Order: sequence, then structure tokens, then C-alpha cells
Amino acid sequence: MDRQVEVVAGGHVVSRVAGAVILVAHREPGALTPRSRAVVAARALGELVADATDQAPDGPGRLVARHATRWLMKDAERISPGAPIEFGILTAADTGGLAIFLHGSVTALLAGSAVEYYRGSDAAFTVDRVAEPPARAAALFIDGNRPPELPGRGIGSLIEGLAPAAGAVVWFEGEPVVSRRPGRPAGARQRVVEPPPPTAAFDAEREPEPEATPLDPNLIPTRTSNRIPASLDPEPAPVDPDTEGIDLHRAPTEMGGAREANGTNPAPKPDPDLQRRLEATAKATALTVKVLGFKCARAHPSDPRAAFCTVCGMPVDQTQQTAEVIRPPLGMLVLDDGMTYMVAADAVVGRDPEHSDPVRAGLLPLRVDDNSGGMSRVHAEIRLVNWDITIIDHGSTNGTRVRPHGYRDWIRLQPNQPFTLTAGTEIMLGNRVLRLEPVAPPPFG
Repeated sequence: MDRQVEVVAGGHVVSRVAGAVILVAHREPGALTPRSRAVVAARALGELVADATDQAPDGPGRLVARHATRWLMKDAERISPGAPIEFGILTAADTGGLAIFLHGSVTALLAGSAVEYYRGSDAAFTVDRVAEPPARAAALFIDGNRPPELPGRGIGSLIEGLAPAAGAVVWFEGEPVVSRRPGRPAGARQRVVEPPPPTAAFDAEREPEPEATPLDPNLIPTRTSNRIPASLDPEPAPVDPDTEGIDLHRAPTEMGGAREANGTNPAPKPDPDLQRRLEATAKATALTVKVLGFKCARAHPSDPRAAFCTVCGMPVDQTQQTAEVIRPPLGMLVLDDGMTYMVAADAVVGRDPEHSDPVRAGLLPLRVDDNSGGMSRVHAEIRLVNWDITIIDHGSTNGTRVRPHGYRDWIRLQPNQPFTLTAGTEIMLGNRVLRLEPVAPPPFG
């Protein structure tokens, strides 16, 4: 993003790397120093953004979201033991849009004909979204007592590096500024970054696969194909009557823009009552659910049935006694357009789940756009049972299909009957496909 990036004065940390803007909250007492956790985290995230840009120079947004999510699960605890690192990232998306990634009390503001907000605190774990570039500006702010406001435009321009700040504004109106991405400092270590998992799209013609070997699915890399089959059943699927007369591509979303790139968001902009329920559920469910488990050498809670840590991928001592631990996120759902959802709490999936009975009962809404007419308003539920992730078809008109890793054919689920998901399992809802990925695939993440 070769745009003017203006720093809003304050006591947190803003960084610009490879055109991206990173804002990290400083929560320690006293002034910032080179050893402050926020500064160390900003440098680590900057290296992550630089690596993602090396791999996807035309739009690293989705890669940044993948790497940042795994960084939160694997490395953030080392920098700030016992205290969350709250940050936001704005970077370019491969669609030509603006990629937004938020964790914690950070707000993204987009100013065009109207002002729109994304709030990291609204989500159970992270906000990962792609939006059209705003007409005026995009900004990141650390949450305060009042909703942030866009300041008047000044003359400052952060090209590269760190600065103390309360926020940062990327100005889109006017001509781009002339900037240059400097090379890595002399002697800097080039990190080896694993390529991102492929998106869950499918090939109509799949090559024959060898017979699946009954191994731990966590040890088998995920494999998918490239396109969704032209048809799944001999007869056409019936159309959900709820979809008649509705243009699903123009259904209300958190951003509300007509040209917004389709995607998911763990917390679309709710009404006030729903907002309170979401916050209560996120705090009570995602952070305090206790189950029996093991701890790895780094003291991360882990599934006692797994040989590798659920969080970091380190080996787990299988001879230890089980103990009560706080359950971490169990996986990541990757939508076929590359958007991700961290599985940290029970959720309901559909094209309009926000005001459904499951949400009123405390489940988090996961909204997925679909123009095929095959997805119901409330299509399926994701339920966490101890260390297992299960999916339950909610009696949808066109059903829910799954394809476990190593299987060639789709399995249609019986309504209201739970099905346990394993890593690599693909889920088809209407014309959209999700795939379950581990948070930290072993060995060693």
C-alpha cells in the first residue's frame, strides 16, 4: 500500500513494514523501551508480514492472517506470558481490496461515504476480513472509552519502521505517495515460512488417490483439489424457500458495501442485545472451558490422545497424569475463498444466523454468503465436546455433506446427528466449502 500513513500520537506502538500497517497495544507500566513486550511483538509481526509479502507480493493479506493466527497460538505466549498481545494489521489483499486482521481491543475504522467499524473485541478470537478500499481512509486505534474518530489529515508520513502512537491512518484519497520497501538489514536472518494450506475448492476430475492408511490424521498433510463438482446428486437440489426474492450477494454485512469481497467474520456487526451475548459467550466459553488433558514441555494444554501438542506441535509426554486444563482453540475452519474462523467456542453456521435460536442460546454466529440458494439461514452447528469438534446439520433443506481426509465421496449427514470432524475434513454447505485445519500441524508447528 503506497499510501500516506499518518501516526496518531500516543503511547502504543505502530509499525510499517512492506507497506502494511501494524498497531500493537502497550499494556505494561511506564514508557516504551526497546525491550517492551509491545515493541518486541511489533518487530516479530513485522518480520511475519515481510515473509508473507515475499511469498505473495501482489497481496499478502490472506497469508498474513494465516501466519498471524499461528503466531498467536505458538509464539505470542513466549513474548508476553500470561497477558494477551492485542494488535491489528492492515495490508493489501490479492483481490485488490484491504485485508484487516484484529486481535483484542483494537478497532479498524473505514471512512468512505459512511464510517464503518470492525472491533477485535467483538470476536471470540480474531477478526479476519477483506473489504473494498475506502474512499477516504482506513485507520487502526487501540480501543478507548469512546469510539475512535478520524482526525484531520496532516503532513506526516511513516514509510518504514516503528513509532509510538495511539493509532495510524492510511489515507486513500489523493495520489499514492512514492515509497520504497527497503531490503532486509545486513545479516538479518531469512525466516523459513511454511506455505499456506490450500483453499478448500475442488476439482471436478480428481486423480485416483491411494487407499487411505489408518494413521493419526494430524500426521497427514491436507490435500484438496481445485473446483467444486458440477453436481453432487443425480437430481437438482431443492431451493430453500427462505432464499426466494433475496439477492444473497447484497445481503447486509458488517461492511455493507455492494462491492465487498465475499468472506466470513466470526462476529458480524450485531445489535446491542446480541453484542452483550457475544461478549459474555466469548469470555465464558472460549476462555474458561476446562477439560482433562496433558501439558507439553512448554506448558500448553493439549489433547491427551495426541502425541503432539494441540497448540505448538511439540511432543507430549504420554505417561503423565491427566489434569484439568483450559481448552485452547481446537482448529481452524478455512472457507473456499481463503477466509478463516478459529474454532474456540460453539457456533452456528448459515447465511443469516445472527438472530437465530442457537445464537440466543449462546452460540457464536458464523455467517457465510452463498448465491446458490442451497444454504439455509441456520444450516449447521459446530459443537465442541471435550477435545472433539462435531458438526450437526440443523435440518437444512439441502443438507450438509462432509468428506473426511482420504475419502473420495461425500457423506450426507443425518439431521440433528453429530459427526466428529478430524483434521483435513471438508464440509459442504450449499455451494460453499470449508476445511478443518489444525492450528499447529506437527511436528513442531
